[in-house]
Amino acid sequence: MTRPPLPPFDAASAAAKVRAAEDAWNSRDPGKVALAYTPDTQWRNRNEFVAGRAEVEAFLTRKWQAELDYRLIKELWSFSGSRIAVRFAYEAHDDAGQWFRAYGNENWEFAPDGLMAVRHASINNLPIIESERLFHWPLGPRPDGHPGLSELGL
Repeated sequence: MTRPPLPPFDAASAAAKVRAAEDAWNSRDPGKVALAYTPDTQWRNRNEFVAGRAEVEAFLTRKWQAELDYRLIKELWSFSGSRIAVRFAYEAHDDAGQWFRAYGNENWEFAPDGLMAVRHASINNLPIIESERLFHWPLGPRPDGHPGLSELGL
């Protein structure tokens, strides 16, 4: 099985890979998202270390049970060979109704088959009030034409 686009990346294929990842995460389907990673993938997400698809799926299940009405935008920052760097922001609220915007950076490394083998994520949360939200599309993929991070001033 391969997951195009495949490395080595150029500007167009790296941007397509980033958008595919954004769309998958916006599905909030842990099983679907986990399939984009190698069986032995290695993650650092904030202060949590995750190894393998089963742990990725469990991590994402917990994440989206706690981060409600989750909406994410990713932006290509840089690429070289089999590596891509992105910056991102997402908005969600907890079960008490507190909204937050999380800002972060990710470094990705891909196997030759296009599956992600390594993911390092650094993330910071900012509490916001509902009127400060910027991501208002219906749950699911960000619509074409919706502003990205740079256009939103993030």
